[in-house]
Amino acid sequence: MRAYKSKVVSPIQLPERDERAANLERAGYNVFELDSEGVYVDLLTDSGTGTMSESQWAALMKGDESYAGSTSFERLQEAISDVMGFERIVPAHQGRGAENVLYGALVSEGDYVPNNTHFDTTRAHVTNAGGEPVDCPLDASVEGIESGEEGENRNFAGDLDVEKVRELAAEVGAERIPAVVVTLTNNSLAGQPVSVENVRRAREVADELDAVFVIDACRFAENAFFVRERDPAFADASVAEVAREQLSSADAVVMSGKKDGLVNVGGFVGIGDDPALDGLYDRARERGILFEGFTTYGGMAGRDLEAMAVGLREAVEERYVADRVGQVQRLGDMLAERDVPVVRPTGGHAVYVDAAAFLPEIPAEQFPGQALVCELYREGGVRGVELGSFAFPDTDRPELVRLALPRRTYGADHLEHVAETFESVAERRDAGEISGLEIVEEPGMAELRHFSAELRPVAEREATTAD
Repeated sequence: MRAYKSKVVSPIQLPERDERAANLERAGYNVFELDSEGVYVDLLTDSGTGTMSESQWAALMKGDESYAGSTSFERLQEAISDVMGFERIVPAHQGRGAENVLYGALVSEGDYVPNNTHFDTTRAHVTNAGGEPVDCPLDASVEGIESGEEGENRNFAGDLDVEKVRELAAEVGAERIPAVVVTLTNNSLAGQPVSVENVRRAREVADELDAVFVIDACRFAENAFFVRERDPAFADASVAEVAREQLSSADAVVMSGKKDGLVNVGGFVGIGDDPALDGLYDRARERGILFEGFTTYGGMAGRDLEAMAVGLREAVEERYVADRVGQVQRLGDMLAERDVPVVRPTGGHAVYVDAAAFLPEIPAEQFPGQALVCELYREGGVRGVELGSFAFPDTDRPELVRLALPRRTYGADHLEHVAETFESVAERRDAGEISGLEIVEEPGMAELRHFSAELRPVAEREATTAD
C-alpha cells in the first residue's frame, strides 16, 4: 500500500529509439552526458533527485537568508541533534562538500583510511588529501555478490571487516590511520546494510588505533530500517531509535542531505561533543568557511536549511521508510522474475544487477556494466549507472549496475517499464548484438573518470580496422 498521493506532476516522454541511439552516440556512450529531457526513467542516482513533501515545501517559506546567525540554521541544528545526536555541525552544499571539509581536516600525506567500501567521491577526497583509501569489506559478502548466491546469512553484508583494519594497522602503523570509516548503507557493495554490532566493533578498533571513528550517514534511516527488520535485538525498536543508537558510536558523521535528508541539495559534517574532538571541529569549521560558506549557512540557502530540517524528521518515520525500501524490493523482485541476476537481498536505495552474469560474453576489460547501462538507455530510455571496473579502476570490484530509485518519485508503471526494458536488452544479448566498450578519452583523475570519460563500442573500432 503506497504511503503517498501525487499533488504536483512533471511530464516525461520516451524519445524514439533512433533518437535514443543518436543521443547515446553524442554522449560518447557515457550516460552522465545525456540531457535529462531525453531520459524516460532516471535511475542514475537517488542523490538529490527525490520529491519533497508538502511540509518541506511549506518550510521553504520560512527560510532566513541571513549570512550569519540564521534561524533556519538553528532549526536544522535542532533537527540533527534530535534525529542523529550531533549538536556541532558544519553545513555544506552537498555530501562531497562535506567530505572535502572532513577528510581535508583529518587526512594528511601518507595516511591510510580504511572503510567498509569507499564510494567514488569518498575515495577521491581521501586521495586528494594525500591519503590511501583502503576497502575492508567482508570477503564472504564480495564472494556472495560475485557468485550470485544469497548465502546462509546475508542480513548485514555491508559490514566492515575489523580484522582487516587491524591487519592494515600492523602493516603501516596505527599512527598512519587517522580515521576508520563505516558507510551506512554500503553503497559500493550493492547497498547492503551494516549491523549495530559491527558499528560497535568498528568503534572499538578505532579506539585501539587512537583514530577518529567516522560514519558516512547518507542512508542512515534506510540502514536503521534493515536493522529493525533483521536483528532480533531491535525488533521492538522504532527506526528513529535504531538510528540514534547506531550513530551514537561515531566521533563524526559526514552526510549528504540529498539522500536521507530528503532534499535536493545540502549536506553537513557532524562532530561529537567529546573535548578531544574540539580541534577537529575547529579545523572543520575553518575549512567549511573557506570552501562552503559561513558556518550558519554553508553553501545552502536558508530555505534549503529549512527543507532539510523537516526532511530528516520525515526520513525516520515508519511509513515513509517502509514504503521507500519496499519499492526497491518490488523492483528487485520484478527483475529477478525475468531472470535478471540481481544482488539479493536488495539494498535500501537501489537494485544492483550483476552485469558480468547478464552479459557473460563481454570481458571485464570491455566494461560489461557500462555496456549494460548503454543498452538500457538505447532500448527503453532508462538511465542507470555502472559501479564496476569503469567507475572504480585499479580496484577489485564486482561488475555491477546500480538502479537507484529517487525517493517518492516513480510509480508502479515506471518500474514495469524498467523490467520490460531488461527483457528487450536480453533479446539483443541473445541475438549477439551487444558490443563491449573501450575508452577513447578520460580525465586525469582516474577515480572520477566515469563522470566524463568518452567511450566507443569495440565493434565499431573492429569494423573500422577491418575496412
